Amino acid sequence: MKITFRCDPSLIDLLPRPVPAKAALPGWLRQMAPHVPSALHQRSIRTVKQCPPFVDAMAHGFMVLLPCDVSVHDGRFSWDWPVPPLGVTGHPRAPLSFHVPEQIAHSPLAHGRQSAIKFNSFWTIELAPGWSLMAVHPVNRADLPFRTITGLVDADRFHDVGINFPAVWSDPGFSGVLPRGTPVAQCYAVPREAPVLVCEPMSAAHMQRYDELATRILAGPGVYRKAYRSKRGAA
Repeated sequence: MKITFRCDPSLIDLLPRPVPAKAALPGWLRQMAPHVPSALHQRSIRTVKQCPPFVDAMAHGFMVLLPCDVSVHDGRFSWDWPVPPLGVTGHPRAPLSFHVPEQIAHSPLAHGRQSAIKFNSFWTIELAPGWSLMAVHPVNRADLPFRTITGLVDADRFHDVGINFPAVWSDPGFSGVLPRGTPVAQCYAVPREAPVLVCEPMSAAHMQRYDELATRILAGPGVYRKAYRSKRGAA
């Protein structure tokens, strides 16, 4: 899968470039202990750092990054980011813009009269024919003070302007700086062709394989990681 990112020539040396998601794993994951004592189990148990599906989901696809520091104080956003003259018209110059509250009213995303924010895109994204771009909140990143709203864009066809990423601010008590390079959206390509769903009872062979694998899983840890997980180079 080839994914092509383009930006205004004046920004090519100014913008942080999208990165593979595995290169943007958070510090708290790297610092977690792989095992901790459990009073309930009366022994040491594995943490989510030892759960391949948890980590692989965080490492899948690529991250779009905040282009500059954004200060947040008393619900106000500010930045000092001098952008040079640009070659294309209608191009955003600010890292953020906003959606009025009415656009999310009566949905679970609404927080009273609070506006939604929008992370402006400075990169266009082009996918191969037949593929769409799924954009989600960075996976398992409840530590971020916002929640990016999930969206799906046919980026094999819509790729001449940037894709913006709306979000709701989820931590009203946050005061500080979102640093340049903060992941604002985790993206991955998905095939647009609808899947064919088949539901059927297990055959005798399926049931035998189920029992054999369940027995191996109950006998000790690491079965999926050692025998089934595809090697991704995830941390």
